[in-house]
Amino acid sequence: MNNRLKEIDYTLLIVATIIFIAGIFFLFSASYQKSKDFDRNFTLLQIMWMIVALGIGTVILLIDYNRLISSAYLIYGISILSLLIVLVFGIEKLGAQRWLHIGEISVQPSEFAKIAIVLALARYLGYNSGRMERFTSMIIPIVITIVPVALILVQPDLGTAIILLPVLFSMLYVSGVKVKHLLTLGLTGLAASPFMWHYLLKGYQKNRLMVFLDPNIDPTGAGYTITQSKIAIGSGGLLGKGWLSGTQNQLNFLPERHTDFIFSVVGEEWGYLGCTMLVLLYLFLIIRGMNIAYSTADTSAKLLVVGLVTLLSLQIFINIGMTMGLMPVVGLPLPLISYGGSSLVCTMAIIALLINVRMRRMIF
Repeated sequence: MNNRLKEIDYTLLIVATIIFIAGIFFLFSASYQKSKDFDRNFTLLQIMWMIVALGIGTVILLIDYNRLISSAYLIYGISILSLLIVLVFGIEKLGAQRWLHIGEISVQPSEFAKIAIVLALARYLGYNSGRMERFTSMIIPIVITIVPVALILVQPDLGTAIILLPVLFSMLYVSGVKVKHLLTLGLTGLAASPFMWHYLLKGYQKNRLMVFLDPNIDPTGAGYTITQSKIAIGSGGLLGKGWLSGTQNQLNFLPERHTDFIFSVVGEEWGYLGCTMLVLLYLFLIIRGMNIAYSTADTSAKLLVVGLVTLLSLQIFINIGMTMGLMPVVGLPLPLISYGGSSLVCTMAIIALLINVRMRRMIF
């Protein structure tokens, strides 16, 4: 056990902790308004969720990742069941039915489905290593991914569904699928985009995509949030306006600033320097994760890590991109920063799985 403890990537854990602590300050500011009674609920609840996340992360560390991969199909099946349950018994917020009530708390099954899909793909592709050369060999991995993606789209949760497709591509590539087959699959998906536009996307999702191309189409409606976000980030300048001093934040011009648009608060109050430091911390997590994937000879473990790191990096890239108008607004939280229990637990589970592989990896 002592040898295992020595193999824990404490640097990775420390960096994740630094990001979370910084996030508490950002969240405190996002939920604080000088002109109103201060509501500490978001900050306190986030800390409570982190305690839960640390407990779950500890359990993950104690279980050999090989056992988790061996149980991947069971975990995947439970995840599919939870996505079906949420469509029937889930509670609706802001026009989406994504949450389940368990006692006094709400959980979002789609967050945990992301990890379940990566585990299932890691098992299938790992067990079929060296047999993925044919185009038809992609059928089962595609089905494994598409089934939960379809259930997530029905909720609807476009952001979560979108990031699962690049995760599939990255894991297929690492498993040995030929690039020409991946290109064919990608072109097939593009050819199906008109169908998705007309039959799968909701009206507000179409509006968000149109606003991405031109925010001035609906400046007081669908384009309002992104316009205010860009104003907030741009007004922060080099060093920012100071903690609790952002005007877009404090005067309530910026919607969803404690969740999807919390990076806008970072930009306004901490400026370019603060944003750069946060991005560098995230970059460290991503590079550290890829180093773990590179240094293991276990194919299933390599696939697992690649899938998890792709998942994490896409969430970071898309969230920051959408706050600056570089990506469509799709409703993805910023890992370890945005308020949300399910997202926080999912992110810490990803970090715990990365550390788990590093503790037990087979070095080549």
